[in-house]
Amino acid sequence: MQIRRYKHFASVVGLVLGLLCAVEAAKVNKHKPWIETTYHGIVTENDDKVLLDPPLIALDKDAPLRYAESFEVTFTKEGEICGFRIHGQNVPFEAVVLDKSTGEGVIRAKDKLDCELQKEHTFTIQAYDCGEGPDGANMKKSHKATVHIQVNDINEYSPVFKEKSYKATVIEGKKYDSILKVEAVDADCSFQFSQICSYEIVTPDVPFTVDKDGFIKNTEKLNYSKERMYKLTVTAYDCGKNRASEDVLVKINIKPTCKPGWQGFNKRIEYEPGTGSLALFPSMHLETCEEPITSIQANIELETNHIGKGCDRDTYSEKSLHKLCGASAGTVELLPAPSSSANWTVGLPTDNGHDSDQVFEFNGTQAIKVPDGVVSTSLKEPFTVSVWMRHGPGAREKETILCNSDKTEMNRHHYSLYVHNCHLILLLRQDPAETENYKPAEFHWKLDQVCDKEWHHYVLNVEFPSVALFVDGATFEPFLVTEDYPLHSSKIDMQLTIGACWQDNPGHDKDNETVSEPSTGGNARMSQFFRGNLAGLMIRSGKLENKKVIDCLYTCKEGLDVQLPEEVASAVKVAFNPNQSSLTVEGDDIEAFDKVMQHISYLNSRQFPTPGIRHLRVSTTVKCFNEETCILIPEAAGYVMVLQPEEPKISLSGIDHFARGAAEFESPEGVTLFPELRIVSTITREVEAETEPEATEGAEGAEDDPTVQETVVSEEIMHNLDTCEVTALGDELDGEHETLEVDQAQVQQRGLEMTSSNLGLVLTGVNTMANYEQVLHLIRYKNWHTEALFDRKFKLFCSELNGRYISNDFKVEVSVIHTANPMDHANNAMVQPNFINPVHHASVDLSGHNLVNAHQASVVPSAATIVIVVCVSFLVFMIILGVFRIRSAHQRTMRDTEGGKENEMDWDDSALTITVNPMETYEDQHSSEEEEEEEEESEEGEEEDDITSAESESSEDEEAGEPEDQQGASRQQQLEWDDSTLTY
Repeated sequence: MQIRRYKHFASVVGLVLGLLCAVEAAKVNKHKPWIETTYHGIVTENDDKVLLDPPLIALDKDAPLRYAESFEVTFTKEGEICGFRIHGQNVPFEAVVLDKSTGEGVIRAKDKLDCELQKEHTFTIQAYDCGEGPDGANMKKSHKATVHIQVNDINEYSPVFKEKSYKATVIEGKKYDSILKVEAVDADCSFQFSQICSYEIVTPDVPFTVDKDGFIKNTEKLNYSKERMYKLTVTAYDCGKNRASEDVLVKINIKPTCKPGWQGFNKRIEYEPGTGSLALFPSMHLETCEEPITSIQANIELETNHIGKGCDRDTYSEKSLHKLCGASAGTVELLPAPSSSANWTVGLPTDNGHDSDQVFEFNGTQAIKVPDGVVSTSLKEPFTVSVWMRHGPGAREKETILCNSDKTEMNRHHYSLYVHNCHLILLLRQDPAETENYKPAEFHWKLDQVCDKEWHHYVLNVEFPSVALFVDGATFEPFLVTEDYPLHSSKIDMQLTIGACWQDNPGHDKDNETVSEPSTGGNARMSQFFRGNLAGLMIRSGKLENKKVIDCLYTCKEGLDVQLPEEVASAVKVAFNPNQSSLTVEGDDIEAFDKVMQHISYLNSRQFPTPGIRHLRVSTTVKCFNEETCILIPEAAGYVMVLQPEEPKISLSGIDHFARGAAEFESPEGVTLFPELRIVSTITREVEAETEPEATEGAEGAEDDPTVQETVVSEEIMHNLDTCEVTALGDELDGEHETLEVDQAQVQQRGLEMTSSNLGLVLTGVNTMANYEQVLHLIRYKNWHTEALFDRKFKLFCSELNGRYISNDFKVEVSVIHTANPMDHANNAMVQPNFINPVHHASVDLSGHNLVNAHQASVVPSAATIVIVVCVSFLVFMIILGVFRIRSAHQRTMRDTEGGKENEMDWDDSALTITVNPMETYEDQHSSEEEEEEEEESEEGEEEDDITSAESESSEDEEAGEPEDQQGASRQQQLEWDDSTLTY
């Protein structure tokens, strides 16, 4: 029994020992987990799940018993895997064990992935089992496997065009395979979604198409006249059918069929006077149709032949122009504008206009005689003859410009200037000399200018035996000089004529200045008539004209100008003609050539230019590499329109009526005619009226309202004058007892000239209005016999630009005050200023301009003077008398008031007395207008009413002529009524 118990115990112990050995064997972790060596995965962006090939599974050959952490025996599943570990930097993935017993796991993204940032990811992974003890020494790791993961794209981006807009230019009449290419891009990372699969023109009904590559072409021939520019809207699609986020605009310009020539040329160019230079071709360029160009030459011509004498020049008298150009004294003008001092040109027809120079026309039947004394009978050498002439092809006869011949008998020509067969000929016969030898007598020039029907300036400098001719500033030598004997000595007077030569025939009136050739010959006093136009004929004796003055006389005030840019100055050549009406541009660089053309301008330096059209032409020649003209550039034609300048209004104002004592007229100083004369010039401008802020809402309606008018504004301007003329009205000046005088030294000091006659006095010369005003202040009228003179009237007017602008006629009337003795003369002179009554001259219109008031006066005859003095004295007497009466009445009132204070009862009794208000009588005797004035006065106060009532009654009594006792009674009633009023 006991042995049996030992056997049983031994078997139990053996079993336990076996189990313990088995558990000890299970504690040994002999094998590493096993995984595949390479994995490939796919993940879609914006998703975290990764599909791996092959799947992530780890295997372990160790027993399925887990390491026991205590002495308890625990049974677990086989091959447990505890986890996976990923190796790499910034790996956006993690590995997770799904089932430890089977070793199954997955890889997933930590965050959303972006394919556009990174398409593929590569990293390594390890598996580790759970065979680890408390110290972690028994854990086993698998080998490292490589994982490749690709990020799949989604179509999240739309196509975007590379350019904001596209432009192209095509020529009409052609079909293009490709006009331009539009291109869009897609930001998606995959090939499928990042590719642009198609383009589309959204704009309907346009003759264009676009292919899948973005090339646009036209489907039909384009017509410039039908449409000059097309605007297309184009969109794009990617292969995922996403449309472009924004469509793109395509502009296609249609050019006409290429024609060589100047482009951007305005045919009408308006020039406003006073604005300086004006660019003629600011946007012009030369189109050569892509031809290879080697040289370009352009000639720009400004046609001004119809303006004045060939162009716009100052239209002062020729004498004034010579002075402005620096010519010294001694110049005599033979064709002056008709005036009181030079009237021999009155009968000649002129241009009848004041916009340009005064031109005289000779039609082959008219000529004039220059009065004796204007030019000396024999010219003193050296001398100069200058003239403006326009002459066409004429007949075979001689045509005389200027001729000095015998007045009677022999008809010899001493000197003359004439035209014959387009030759200009100067005849100059010498005076008798000791030796009768041949000397140069005729100088011939053959000139195209003589017969081209254009204006030309001719200057002959004669210094015998040589003669120099200048035509438009250029020098010409005579091609022929003929000789002749000097003239025989004689005492025959000579006659200077213009437009023909004088021929003496008895029985005709020699004082006829303008002669018409009769239909029958034999009796004519003139011969060799001129046919053409002349102006500015001058003779200057004793000195030659220098080249500087000649150029100044010919220079135009208008013309072409160019300011060359520095960058093209060396690449282009520019040349002008003498009067700058034409210039030539040469170069080989088209771009530089265009820049020079764009800087060509028109300039008119006159303050008041001649308005009208100036035709403009551009002729161009282009050569290619073969040095021949390869393309023809048509002529470009236009015109410059010089607008009408704002005409100045010259106004003369001052004292126009005054009286002086006879002694002043007879004194050496005389009487000043224009002591306070003012010369003012204004221009009138039309400006739009300013719109008030509250009226802006109706501005659109105001534009269409025909009643809206522009505001007229006058502005004072400064300019020169060239003439002021003082003439006597009524009888001409009698040189024996009256004259107009001015200090000649003062006149010359201010650069003016003065001529006088029995008609009056004339000041000439181009000078400022201020200088003319100062000289006119110095003009005095003197009369030595004033016994029969009561008044004298004069007229003054001034002009500018040879009569183009004329002032108003300012008339002055001077009255003579006659006195009985010298003392009366002095008294009249002393009180005279009181008789001057300043008024505004009715003929001076300065509306819209703020000027100093003109002082004018009215006539005061001697009888009227006496009446006025008596009236003024009587008025002063009446004023003094009225003041005295008012003062006496006031003192009497004060005395009565003091007496009332001493005896109040007496005053009370008097208060019961019924008094009559004198104001009622006053009201009955005056009009309703005077009643209103009385009511206003009564409201001002009691004390003031007392004084005013007394004054009114006193004045009324004096005017009505009442008896003295009625005045006293009325005054007593007035004082009594006033006294009672003052007590209360």
